[in-house]
Amino acid sequence: PREPPRCSSTARTHRAQPQLRVRHPASARTTAKKQRKHTRVGVELTVSVVGLMDSAVDQNNPLLCNMCFQSGIEDGDLYDGAWCAEYRNRHQWFEVDALHLTLFTGVILQGRNSIWSWDWVVTYRVQLSNDSVSWKTCMNGTREAIFGGNQDPESPVLGLLPVPTVARYIRINPQTWYPNGTICLRAEILGCRVNGRQKCNPDSVDTLDFRHHNYKEMRKLMKSVTDECPDITHVYTIGKSYMGLKLYVMVISDNPSKHELGEPEFRYVAGMHGNEVLGRELVLNLMQYLCKEYKKGNQRVVRLVTETRIHLLPSMNPDGYEEAYEKGSELAGWAQGRYSFEGIDMNHNFPDLNNIMWDAQEDADDVSKVPNHYIPIPEYYTKEDAMVAPETRAVINWMQDIPFVLSANLHGGELVVTYPYDGTRGWVPRENTPTADNAFFRWLSTVYASTNLVMANPNRRMCHYEDFQSHNNIINGGAWHTVPGSMNDFSYLHTNCFEVTVELSCDKFPHASELPTEWENNRESLLVYMEQVGLGIKGVVRDKLTKKGIADAIIKVEDHDHDIRSAADGDYWRLLNPGDYKVVVWAEGYFPSMRWCRVGMEPRPTICDFTLTQTPIQRLKEIRAKGGKIPQDLQLRLRALRLQKNLCIWV
Repeated sequence: PREPPRCSSTARTHRAQPQLRVRHPASARTTAKKQRKHTRVGVELTVSVVGLMDSAVDQNNPLLCNMCFQSGIEDGDLYDGAWCAEYRNRHQWFEVDALHLTLFTGVILQGRNSIWSWDWVVTYRVQLSNDSVSWKTCMNGTREAIFGGNQDPESPVLGLLPVPTVARYIRINPQTWYPNGTICLRAEILGCRVNGRQKCNPDSVDTLDFRHHNYKEMRKLMKSVTDECPDITHVYTIGKSYMGLKLYVMVISDNPSKHELGEPEFRYVAGMHGNEVLGRELVLNLMQYLCKEYKKGNQRVVRLVTETRIHLLPSMNPDGYEEAYEKGSELAGWAQGRYSFEGIDMNHNFPDLNNIMWDAQEDADDVSKVPNHYIPIPEYYTKEDAMVAPETRAVINWMQDIPFVLSANLHGGELVVTYPYDGTRGWVPRENTPTADNAFFRWLSTVYASTNLVMANPNRRMCHYEDFQSHNNIINGGAWHTVPGSMNDFSYLHTNCFEVTVELSCDKFPHASELPTEWENNRESLLVYMEQVGLGIKGVVRDKLTKKGIADAIIKVEDHDHDIRSAADGDYWRLLNPGDYKVVVWAEGYFPSMRWCRVGMEPRPTICDFTLTQTPIQRLKEIRAKGGKIPQDLQLRLRALRLQKNLCIWV
């Protein structure tokens, strides 16, 4: 390999870790479609990894006229998210003004992947300046250093300055490029502001382990949390990945090892796509945070831990994560590590129960007779040769074993919260497809989005081509893009659990130095979303005679075409917005029972218990099964039923 380039400069040098970055493409919309020979960009570096995507630059800055984020041709972007030079010669350059003295440490380069052409820079020079007039070129000994660029339009290539150098301005000066294309690039500048009130390493108010954790490090961290808080934590596995890595779950509760009657079960799932890593780190941060704050006596956390059983799955796709982790932050491609080891996209891998239900409704004479919940898994899906990832099967079994009430799965690559249905009728590419609980799902989504510091920022820019701020940063999954076989839809139609998808950041694999800021952005959202598990009604359905809980009792809320069922001990939870509701409960072998239940504004459940009376026939069956004697009151009731039946026949 060639000797790494040496960077010389009259500017002073300073070492600092971790490094920060400025990114392009990212900034504002293209305001001038004519390409320019040179481009300058002004960027304010702050304590976190910042740049145009982070709204650090005024959108009206005239220097941004040639800049845009990764947009498509449908959005009117002629350059598909890249900077392109006007001429094909070695005198073109792209300049970044950091606005302050900055420790520059490297450059990450990508090409332009256009539907019209492929373009990328093969080699380039890096120049530094303090005044944008006098420039020093990075040197390799006595020669100008030539950095290796791209070999294709998509793969990011990292070029590190072996000696981090302080300056205000940095230029990328392409030297060679793909011969069948032109000079186009997407770049990220790695650097850190060194003079100012703020430090290069952003601090969070919480002392947590802010870094990327591979499989072994994740296990070690989870063990450290259980060692620190053994009374409220418990770690278990729900299965293994295709490559044999265990799917670890941490439970946090005052009685973590078992379900308590009336206590709701909550879950966060991260890492379904292995290269979308922020959710994984946020879940690991959440484990540490709940442990530490519980020990401090934080009343909000104490209430969550004592009133909820919280399950945290940081990595649903550990095989994919390890693949992306090997490349490192920002160097994995957009899809590398997304899929399981077998190449399965787990977000499309759950049974498509939507169309089973919709087809049954279309064929039925009476739609009200069609099941609207607990729809069974089709037989073909359970066969060994079905294209189902072992990770997906493990999660399905987990969902069936535990009576989860509320969940969110954490993704990356956008900034939006999506809610069911994700699938559309007839697999239409885009169509708003609401559930019977659409109003509540919109509330859940709004709770997270409105408390997320990035989503709630009115000045933030779009990640790609969709302006989700016009939707208040929430959207129906089907209205965005259809996802048949999603976990959200399966959770709603096969279990009692309501679930949304949270797209956490524009970056799928953010730099480690961003993690403290991302925790600050999401901490309140993660907490307040969990607290929504207490909205609605809950109770226990019991047998009037034995006082025992009745499993699989159906709880129906009038005007809500989606029922739920009681758990094994007879307890149930029905998420509802504030209001008055007529609730009917019945079970096989029992007479129905009805009562009105009022849901208040506070995130506290309304207790609505039900006592069911067995039908005489069911009671007789149970007595005969045990070989018991039929009591006199039951004999009288059975005789009355026979007389009533004979009377009906005679009439």
